[in-house]
Order: sequence, then C-alpha cells, then structure tokens
Amino acid sequence: MGEKIRLGISSCLLGECVRFDGGHKLDRFLTDTLGRYVDYVPVCPEVECGMPVPRESMHLAGNPECPRLVTTRTKIDKTDQMIGWAAKRAVELEMEGLLGFIFKSDSPSSGMERVKVYNEKNMAVRRGIGMFARIFMEHFPLLPVEEEGRLHDPGLRENFIERVFALARWREELSGNESRGRLVEFHTKHKLLILAHSTEHYRKMGRLVAGAKQAPLKELFEEYQRLLMESLKLRATPKKNANVLMHMAGYFKDQLSAGEKAELLEIIDHYRKELVPLVVPITLVNHYVRKYNQPYLREQYYLNPHPIELQLRNHV
Repeated sequence: MGEKIRLGISSCLLGECVRFDGGHKLDRFLTDTLGRYVDYVPVCPEVECGMPVPRESMHLAGNPECPRLVTTRTKIDKTDQMIGWAAKRAVELEMEGLLGFIFKSDSPSSGMERVKVYNEKNMAVRRGIGMFARIFMEHFPLLPVEEEGRLHDPGLRENFIERVFALARWREELSGNESRGRLVEFHTKHKLLILAHSTEHYRKMGRLVAGAKQAPLKELFEEYQRLLMESLKLRATPKKNANVLMHMAGYFKDQLSAGEKAELLEIIDHYRKELVPLVVPITLVNHYVRKYNQPYLREQYYLNPHPIELQLRNHV
C-alpha cells in the first residue's frame, strides 16, 4: 500500500481519557499492532457534541428501533444534541478518506449492535445501536465497521481487516483512473479472495465484469464496489477456504510430484478439519507458486490479503 490506511475510531480506544468517569479503554492490539499500518481519526461523540469530562452516565431508553439518549440519574434527554452533532460529523468525515471505523462496544453513542435499551420499568434489552454509530453506518453503508470487543474474535478480526485492505486496494488502484480495463485487472487479482467468501457473489461479479462494455462506467464501478464489500462481509469458512485451496492445487497438477501432491492434499484436509490454521496450507501453496513460477496465482491477493505480521491466519 502507498499510504497508511485511515480508520475512524472511538477516542477512548486510543487511551484518551474522555469517558464519563474520566477514564479510557485503551486497546493495545489497535494501537500497537494494527496501529503500525493505520492512521486513526479519533471521534468521541459525547465530548465533540459538547458534554464535559467527567459527566453523568447515559443510556438508551424507549423503543429499541428509535430510542432516546438520557442521563441515567437525572433523566435529562440528550437525543437532539447527539443527533444534530452526529449528522454534521458524518458529513465532515467524508473528507477524511476513511476506509472503516472501529466503535466502542456497548456505548449508547458508539455501540454497533446489541446496546442496552431500557424501558419505563428500567428493564434492558440488547437490541439497540449507538446513536452516532447508527448515523455513521447509514451515511457510509459500504465502509467496513467493527467493535473492539468483537475484534477479540480471531475470525471477525481477520474478516474486518481483510475488508479494509481490499477497500484500500480498490481506492488506490482505481480511484481517479477508472477504466474497464483496470476493473478487469482488479477483479482478476481478487477472484479467489471473493470465491472464498461467496460463490454467489463470485458468479455475479464475473457476469458484471464480462458485460462491462455494455454498462455505463459510473454505474459499473458503483455496482462492483457494492458487490465487493457485500461479498467480503460474509465469513470465509474452513470449507470455503478448502475449496479455494483445492482449486489452486489444480494449477500444479502437471508439476508436483506424487509425494508433493499427497502432502498438499493432506494439509488442505487437515485445515478443512480445523486441525491446523489457514497459514499452513497457504504457506505451502505460496512455496509452490514461487518454485514453479505460477503467474496467475502469483497475482492472487487471496494468498497475501494483508500484512503477514498481523498473523491473522494463524488461528484454528
């Protein structure tokens, strides 16, 4: 990548003391590991909309579909203050070139899902979305978003970061220089990555690219980007990945020895059964790509979708 990826993030996750009690929620993976590849754009809805630190805690109340934001003790309604600021802030963030956002889980302003919403009897259901998070996601429907809590799950972490890097490549390779030829080239390099997430989207995007000459350029690129982000949001399972790995193995059918073929198929089967992490068969395939100089596979981002230092494919 040319420049660092820009991600929006809840300010408290960077260690900023902006929470209601004057504290923070520093996340070391986000700052020390992912932070080597990312420039963060911190956002604290409460402070930025004019609330002090420290302050009275707040929660969502009423109808989970359209809750109010109220202080927990004095019951002061902060809904209009938050919504008015959030709508303006979302527009301002258009200028930041964001490739995603990491929200603070359980926050009445920034929680992405399952935020507590209290009824008149002070009973809570986990069906809410933080007020700023909702407005942001509606304003940027294609941007990858996650919560720091969910990023503790290795599979969700890999999925989010993979989407972010794919979107970064999309913008870097095609933004400002849109052509049907460049779209075909981008799609060719991402075919197997897409296939690992969704065979349905793989077929749809293949038909879209095949008929590229018949579609207006602007509509073609908008539809392709929508399908790309929609497809990558679906989880790549061991079964899906194993099918892609078997597909890749077919490219070496005339080059591998009987022993090499047996070893590769055995390792793919071990991965399918979740006995070894994805990095094991990927490493072997990468070895054969270099050894036999396989040009098509060498260009596939499926083999290297994000920095290996993040160790995102090392989990079982």
